[in-house]
This record gives sequence, C-alpha cells and structure tokens, in this order.
Amino acid sequence: MFNLGSMLNLGSTEPVVGKAHTIVEHSASAVFQYLADGLFENYPQWSPEVKELEKITLGPVQLGTEGRQVRIDQGRRTESKFKISAYEPGARLTLLGISDPFRCTYELQAINPERSTKLTFSFELLEILPIMRPFEGLVRVAIKDGAERTVQNIKRLLEAEKSKQAS
Repeated sequence: MFNLGSMLNLGSTEPVVGKAHTIVEHSASAVFQYLADGLFENYPQWSPEVKELEKITLGPVQLGTEGRQVRIDQGRRTESKFKISAYEPGARLTLLGISDPFRCTYELQAINPERSTKLTFSFELLEILPIMRPFEGLVRVAIKDGAERTVQNIKRLLEAEKSKQAS
C-alpha cells in the first residue's frame, strides 16, 4: 500500500508515550490526596515547568474538574486547558487535554498498605503536529525524561514532607 507519509519520512501518527514508576514511602491514599485533591496547589511543585495553574470549575477536585496551565518546556511557552477524565481515590488520576492532544495518568498500587505505594506516571502526546514530525525522536526522549523527572520529584516532595512531620 502506498504511504506518502512514510515516503516523506514525516514520522508516525502513533501517540508518543513516556512512562516511569517509583516506590513512594507513603500510603496510596496519602499519595492520591497529594496528587489529586491537592492538584492545583502541588502540581507546580512537582512540575516546575508549570508557571501558571488555575482551576476553571468550581468545587472540589473531582471527575470533570477543568483547569488551565501555562508551561515553559525547553524554552517554549504553551497554554492549555485540561479536564480530569479519571478520578479513582487511591488508584488513578488522569488529566486529558481539552485544547491540546495529551493525557497524563498517575496510577497508584499499594505495595505495603499504609507504608509504600508504587507510583506509575505516563504522559501521552496523542498527536504530533506535522511541523514537529522531523523531531519526533527528540520529542520522544524529552517525554521519557520528563516522565522520569516527574515520578522522582513527586517521591522527593512527599518523602521530604513525611520526614518533616516525623521530626
């Protein structure tokens, strides 16, 4: 079958996915509370690329809550709107881009209840703009590195808070 895209080396139209995991010395419910319920206070802490963050909808963070963010990634400023498309206490939080094609998922699995949790973060760029396709390899590396940095930042922040509370 004739595929002009591959002949011109325009890159794939498959999502670009970065995924990473770590063990956090906290209960799944505490990690979820930090990530989901504290999203609009804590997100800029674990993702310093976020320069502005606001909740658009009223009420507590829940399924359907919408937000707006301004990020500076690799010197490039982007503004996007997102909504919470999965909100499962102690298990999963998913942010889905409204204005841009992305999905971020934070999955939690209790390893030792009340003591440690496996945190898996995935970022999916659901579509690459045609102008960015020649740089798809670099985009993939940046997304993978970003996923690793995200889980390490969350782990560091949560465990530092736990040690402050213990002393």
